[in-house]
Amino acid sequence: MLSFDMISKNGEREYNEDYAGAEKRRDSWCFVLADGLGGHGGGDEASRLVSEYILEDFSQHGTVTETYLKKCFEESQQILLQEQRKQRRMMEMKTTLTVLLADDDRIWWGHIGDSRIYRFQNKKLQERTLDHSVPQMLALAGKLKEKQIRGHADRNRLLHVMGVEWDEPQYEIARPLQRTGGEVFLLCTDGFWEWIQEKTMQHLLKKADSPAEWLEMMEKAVVKQGSGKGMDNYTAVGVFL
Repeated sequence: MLSFDMISKNGEREYNEDYAGAEKRRDSWCFVLADGLGGHGGGDEASRLVSEYILEDFSQHGTVTETYLKKCFEESQQILLQEQRKQRRMMEMKTTLTVLLADDDRIWWGHIGDSRIYRFQNKKLQERTLDHSVPQMLALAGKLKEKQIRGHADRNRLLHVMGVEWDEPQYEIARPLQRTGGEVFLLCTDGFWEWIQEKTMQHLLKKADSPAEWLEMMEKAVVKQGSGKGMDNYTAVGVFL
């Protein structure tokens, strides 16, 4: 059994530059979430372009393997760079990207930028991806506490994103996970996780009977905390395995 739901809202911005989607192929699933950078017509196009490319390719050729996960990032990166050159908008069309692949046996995931993937097991938080951002780097160096990443002045300064030429791949692949049941994943943009603490995510997960219920409760918490503070677009995908 696998169930999921997703939300994507403007927040207090005029345009939504986030994108989220899901695709199934046989007994395998692909979930994608991206947060575009570069303003309306640039960021939203970048997030949509890479996400739709991955989802369409997965529907035809997808497998739950490390090789295929790398392909998701590398081929969509090339598609985005080509479109940048075509439109002469190299500075505008960039995006974060998270990808989660799952079948009956294995789970793979990867990310680039500061959109996050959280992994829960039996409704307890186990790990999250580490942002490719200046404050995350400072936290890893011991110069900043983890909780200080939220709201940090340089939080939006990203070190790696899609749409910037790579000398070598800049995305990060997590170790694979054997599916045993009870796994829960949350993919979310910074406009979402900025306004909700991990302990709240876990607390609400314990009360939720479905991804939709979980997302609904978390969204209420996000809006309560962020309302009136220039909230960015916020997008989240909840997956129960």
